[in-house]
Amino acid sequence: MTMVNMLEAKTSLTKLVKLLENKEEDEVLICRSGVPVARIMRYEKPKNKRIGIAKGKHKPLDLDAFNAMNEEIAKEFYGE
Repeated sequence: MTMVNMLEAKTSLTKLVKLLENKEEDEVLICRSGVPVARIMRYEKPKNKRIGIAKGKHKPLDLDAFNAMNEEIAKEFYGE
């Protein structure tokens, strides 16, 4: 972990980000008067994993089935 003071962080931000990009550092601490006040970390793209208790329990609807549901709801709502 790299620790830098505020002035050094401002003047060498590109270099610090490059360290994170190249995975040479996991995080960079920015200090003021020797006391850490901020942390820069490498961004990890989230995994697009779907979760849920109903996953796989329902068949997907095609467009005609979906539109038929709208007609049923309209009849119940408007009393037609």
